[in-house]
Amino acid sequence: MAGRGTDIKIDPDVREAGGLAIIGTERHDSRRVDRQLRGRSGRQGDPGSSIFYVSLEDNLMRLFGSERIAGVVDKMGLTEGEALQNSMLSSSIERAQKKVEENNFGIRKNLVEYDDVMNSQREVVYSKRRSALTGERIDVDVMNMASDYCDIFVDKYGDLDYQGFGEISDRLKDTIIDTQKRRNDTIVAQAWPIINYVYEKKRMFYQNIAIPVSDGRKVLNVLVDLRKAYESKGKELTRAISKTVTLRVIDEYWKIHLRDMDDLKQSVQNASYEQKDPKLIYKTESFDLFIKALEGIYKDVLTFLLRAQIFLRNDMQSPEEVATEAHERKTDMSRMQAGRPDILNHSSEPKSNAPVRVAKKVGRNDPCPCGSGKKYKNCHGREQAAE
Repeated sequence: MAGRGTDIKIDPDVREAGGLAIIGTERHDSRRVDRQLRGRSGRQGDPGSSIFYVSLEDNLMRLFGSERIAGVVDKMGLTEGEALQNSMLSSSIERAQKKVEENNFGIRKNLVEYDDVMNSQREVVYSKRRSALTGERIDVDVMNMASDYCDIFVDKYGDLDYQGFGEISDRLKDTIIDTQKRRNDTIVAQAWPIINYVYEKKRMFYQNIAIPVSDGRKVLNVLVDLRKAYESKGKELTRAISKTVTLRVIDEYWKIHLRDMDDLKQSVQNASYEQKDPKLIYKTESFDLFIKALEGIYKDVLTFLLRAQIFLRNDMQSPEEVATEAHERKTDMSRMQAGRPDILNHSSEPKSNAPVRVAKKVGRNDPCPCGSGKKYKNCHGREQAAE
């Protein structure tokens, strides 16, 4: 009954009898809940009353001073089952509730401090994911990834002074950007005949087309707006590839990072036995985990983009054949469910995750499944034996 929105209407007979009576059989750990229960009576000018009964064997009293109160009761000479109405008893209950509330507040405060660390990391990752999802500045995001990864790589594997660090990092970044530009030009050259053919011959059927792109290990079906791809002479495809790869890699690493953070939160609790602050260790190690996750994201995104190529079953496929395969696979966005593109293996059919069910074999002397009451060998089993 505790909580908002609980309004009990009483009729005139109940009002004349004294209104709604609230009878509590125990006291809650929180005084706020007790007050909410009392508030169910006497609402909006209606008459009412409330009374709470507490046993010395209740958890609240047993954990906080029941032995001392029991000693006082024995000295007062009260018998078993006799009601106790004493200001000292009420004060003891109030103090017990305050102790429980202070303990719960400490637990919540501790959890908030752990969550603050996770929230700061979540804001960074979600910001990167939203930027990739809109795709408005995906080229800048990829360049920033290249710059950040080069700094991390040189700092991790190079023992250089400040000037040498900057020179090596900038040179590595320029190499990555130049390599990606050449790779993008190659992809556009491969994809343009396909995009041109589909747009000029079949644009009334498609709004989006799926281009299979591979890094040599896995194949992604990258969806690209057909009109934008045609008007940009195929350059829109490279932006779609960067967007698709970035979203997939961020999602994969974020799931792994969440599991690692949960494991870390559990493991640091043992640090208190070593007279160390668990929260301080959690903040330090969680930062290291986050930097490692960002490094993995940058590395995997750049690795795929630098190796990306249009996946063809053979080098002799024509644009018409590629477009026909796309039509047969129903890769049009209007016919697909919302969500990120499926990750396919080298076959055109996605693998099913449905469990394989094996029927239980009926023994010769078991009852026949048909319900006749006969043994299987004397019923339907006889027909199989005859065959």
